[in-house]
Amino acid sequence: MWLAIFVVVNAVALHCPATAFNVPTTHKHHKHFRRPQPALSAAPNQLEQLADLTTISIDSGDLKVIKKFADTGFITDATTNPLFVAQAGLSGDPDYQKMVDVSVTSALSSSPSQSTPEEITSLAMDTLAVTLGSEISTLVPGYVSTEVDPRLSYDTEETILRARRIIELYSKRGIAKSRILVKIAATWEGVKAAEVLEKEGITCNLTLIFSHVQAVACAQVDSRLISPFPGRILDWHNARRDTIPGTPAEDEGVIAVKKMHHYFRTFGHRKTILMPASWRPSRGKDDPDFALDEIRGLAGVDRMTIPAPLLDALCSSTDPLPPTLANEEHDASLAGPEIGTSVMDEATFRDEFEKDFCGRDKLDEGLSSFIDLTEQLEGVIKAKVDAALIELTRNNI
Repeated sequence: MWLAIFVVVNAVALHCPATAFNVPTTHKHHKHFRRPQPALSAAPNQLEQLADLTTISIDSGDLKVIKKFADTGFITDATTNPLFVAQAGLSGDPDYQKMVDVSVTSALSSSPSQSTPEEITSLAMDTLAVTLGSEISTLVPGYVSTEVDPRLSYDTEETILRARRIIELYSKRGIAKSRILVKIAATWEGVKAAEVLEKEGITCNLTLIFSHVQAVACAQVDSRLISPFPGRILDWHNARRDTIPGTPAEDEGVIAVKKMHHYFRTFGHRKTILMPASWRPSRGKDDPDFALDEIRGLAGVDRMTIPAPLLDALCSSTDPLPPTLANEEHDASLAGPEIGTSVMDEATFRDEFEKDFCGRDKLDEGLSSFIDLTEQLEGVIKAKVDAALIELTRNNI
């Protein structure tokens, strides 16, 4: 996963440090970000080409990896999820262990005296996620996504409270809420939470999107950003047939994201950013180059969040990368019919979602995976909280 970046320059693979480009040493905001200028002899690699078409986020919680790619100048944002936070908390790496210990100490010191160990543990887990996000925010100039506990995905009120707490924790570190996207699963309850939060100026990343109705519901409440998962959509379809797509254009995940792109533009949902995540090789694993199929098939989409190995693969290719989507263009015939005229009601959402077997299956699967990782991390942090409380009790005797 933690691979170095390479570019092809004059048909020779060379290391691709930031010093190979005219890269500013600090980034304050997207609008001040200068695209690095490659040396005159360098053929543009596909990461460079993609960065001219799409805003790129790195999908990682590894600070060294994030810095390596951010220093190229082509990565502006970063996304995390329960997997990355759990990896940090469970890694045993001294730097990450320090984050865990500091988070537990902070939660203990800031919790009311009547707090239960479970409440302190919950705060410590949010503090850890924000501590990791705060470190990431020093490496990228744009958005950092931090996820609400996935176990709250069917509880609107608790999701809202937890999102507010995440933003408050960032604020105490001097990080503006305009830099943070609170990640929430795109259940009906999650969409309703985002509707409230967006009105409060807390921007949201609605994630685990596998069906069109999820995307539309999010856009109707002006969620700042959504994350459909084309690769997992493809997985679902491939598991139910004998043949695989012959081209990325035939990939159901690519088709689903393109439909969202055209729908948003056809029906005026321009406030919501479309950022696909989770990638698969449309044409199978016979050729390593196929790993980039879905990324290439969606070049020109608003944003993408891409893991380090695929960013590395983009850097290693200088083949032309034409756009397949354009910001100002849409095709109403690909958008499908409008769902509702303003904001759909719960009955409409649930009716449409129940018809989408892929959406139902993959949302359940995704939540189960994230919850399992969250509970693994919770066990480690709870043990530290319990030990600290026992020590405090002894000292007070």
